[in-house]
Amino acid sequence: MKTTIIALIVIVLIGLGLYFISTKMGDAPVDQATTTPATTTTTTTTTTTVTEETSIGTSKEGREIPVYHYGKGDKEVLFVGGIHGGYEWNTTLLAYELMDYLDANGDKIPEDVKVTVIPVLNPDGLNKVVGTSGRFTKADVPATESATVPGRFNANNVDLNRNFDCDWQASGTWQDKTVSGGTAAFSEVESQAMRDYVQKNDPEAVVVYYSAAGGVYASNCHDGVLPETLKLTNTYASASGYPASEEFDFYEITGDMVNWLAKEKVPAISVLLTDHTNTEWDKNWKGIEAVLKSIAD
Repeated sequence: MKTTIIALIVIVLIGLGLYFISTKMGDAPVDQATTTPATTTTTTTTTTTVTEETSIGTSKEGREIPVYHYGKGDKEVLFVGGIHGGYEWNTTLLAYELMDYLDANGDKIPEDVKVTVIPVLNPDGLNKVVGTSGRFTKADVPATESATVPGRFNANNVDLNRNFDCDWQASGTWQDKTVSGGTAAFSEVESQAMRDYVQKNDPEAVVVYYSAAGGVYASNCHDGVLPETLKLTNTYASASGYPASEEFDFYEITGDMVNWLAKEKVPAISVLLTDHTNTEWDKNWKGIEAVLKSIAD
C-alpha cells in the first residue's frame, strides 16, 4: 500500500513538471530566423499626377518619339521640345525639367487639365549631337555652336519645321540659309507622327519651344490670329516676362508647325528661348503655370 501511494505521488509530480515545462515553452518567443512574416505592399500617392509614357511614332532611323502624360483632365495642353534636335538641345532639356517638376509636383496641374510633353520631336537630330535620343546633360553637348548645326535636321537632312502644311515649299529659309523642306508637306515620318497625334487628340493648346530669340510668338496661316491663340500668347508672355508678338517676321517661314496648327484651328504658340544654352526654367515655369490655370478657367 505504501509503495502504491509513493508511486502515485511520483506520477503526479512528473505530470506537474511536464505541464509547467510545456507552459513555459508556449510563452517563449518565436525564432525569427525560421519564420517568414506576412508582407503587405502599400502604395502612397502624395500628388494628383498620373504619369504615362507612350510613343507617337518613330524617327527615320527607328528611334522612338516618346510622349508623356500628366494629370487626369479632359483639357489637354501639349508642350513640344526638340523639333530642331541637337541644334536646339536646350529646348529638350527644358522639357525634361518640366517633366521632372510635374513628377514631383502633380498638384500644380489643375483638376480638369492634362499636360502632355513631347521632349524631342527630332530624336535623330538630337542623337547626331549628343550621342543619344534619350536623357542627356549639358556636358554631352559640343563646346561650339557650329558643331550642333547638323543636329537641326533629321536623318533625311530635312528641317522638320519647314515640313508642315502651311505655305509648304521644297526649299525653305533659315536665317540666310536655304534648307530642305522635304519632298512634300508631311513627307517626314516625324512630322506625320505629330500631325496624327494632334488630329486624333485635338489638344486645347500647344506650346512649341525653339531657340533663340527670347519671345512668345502667335501662330496663323493667313486667317489671322485665333482669339484663343492671342490669349495664349499674352498669358504666357505676361507671366514669363518674354515679349509677345503676333507673328514671327524676322524672315520668311514656310512649312512651320505652329502655323499649320493655326490652320487646323488649334491654338498654338512658339516660345523662343533667349539663347542656345539655357532653359530659363523659372521664366518658363511661370508661363506654363499661367497657361494651365487659364485653360482650366
